[in-house]
Amino acid sequence: MTKIEFMQGNTACAEAALAAGCRFFGGYPITPSTEIAEHMARRLPKMDGVFVQMEDEIGSIAAVIGASWTGARAMTATSGPGFSLMMENIGYAAMTETPCVIINIQRGGPSTGQPTMAAQGDMLQCRFGSHGDYSTIALCPASVQEMYDLTVKAFNLADRFRIPVFVMSDEVVGHMRERIEIPDTVKVVPRRPLEPGVLPFTAGDDGVPGFPEFGKGYGVHVTGLTHDERGYPEATDPALHAALVKRLVRKVEDARHAIADVTLVNPEAEIVFVTYGPPTRTVWQVLHDNPEKAFGHLQLRIVWPFPEDMLAEFPHARAFIVPEMNFGQIAREIERHTCAAVLSVPKLGGELHTPDELLAVAEAFR
Repeated sequence: MTKIEFMQGNTACAEAALAAGCRFFGGYPITPSTEIAEHMARRLPKMDGVFVQMEDEIGSIAAVIGASWTGARAMTATSGPGFSLMMENIGYAAMTETPCVIINIQRGGPSTGQPTMAAQGDMLQCRFGSHGDYSTIALCPASVQEMYDLTVKAFNLADRFRIPVFVMSDEVVGHMRERIEIPDTVKVVPRRPLEPGVLPFTAGDDGVPGFPEFGKGYGVHVTGLTHDERGYPEATDPALHAALVKRLVRKVEDARHAIADVTLVNPEAEIVFVTYGPPTRTVWQVLHDNPEKAFGHLQLRIVWPFPEDMLAEFPHARAFIVPEMNFGQIAREIERHTCAAVLSVPKLGGELHTPDELLAVAEAFR
């Protein structure tokens, strides 16, 4: 039976991870994500799981990667400066095709910035922050309910595509308390095992290899160096490197239409808001208060890989209005995929846009 709770966003994230089968958390406390670690520290030992407070964020993501190779669903949670410290090992996870979940409760930056204020300033960092070419998946909840649902989804996507997956939340949703419906069970997509006789990095038709867990009798060499299908390093072969990196990118990008998670409102609209995370809530209010304006709305619950085809679902759009709690990071991505006007509405400082601010942009365009 579905359970109704009144829950903080960070707590909902931790509960969702447990429901999805997470049994390892390695992390280092940092505002505004710390409640996730605190909740996991209380709950994991009672569920035969392991909680480890690491010495820093570099050790945290390294421990998560190691735990994942033992077969555990594993996660960490952090914010701004801690997220930056994780970047080298996030690239290692991409190269070694290690499924894991990284929660980023974003705050104002750069540097230590505004520890107790919200922002969306890490959206490009989660896509391009590590070195080299790779692709990834980033989910952006706008409510406590979405925090729960998308955290579960993140674990399934991580195992489905064998990649690090990000839940890019923020201080607003992380510290907000809302009514939430918690199901008895959640859908868990199991990690695909390595078939007998198949090399550990031989990919199937979808570009994703089976996963050989440590301790199950496999002899697997795991390295961040360019490697062949056995996992053996071969860092000087141009063709091998190109083929490996192309596969790492394509296994996600070729599936981006299937991965997309969006809500479309009024596809016939000429003025369309595009949002992810907390600005979504302001647009909900604008649409509720101004039904006669017939605004359109595209909410992206998954921002990366970017679902560019969703923009074409608004064939009459003359303008896409993009409120973001950064300096316009995703507005630039939208500009790459449409000939319509893209009106970026950046807001820095930690406060949400107001409905009047967004209405003023729409009316000025009319």
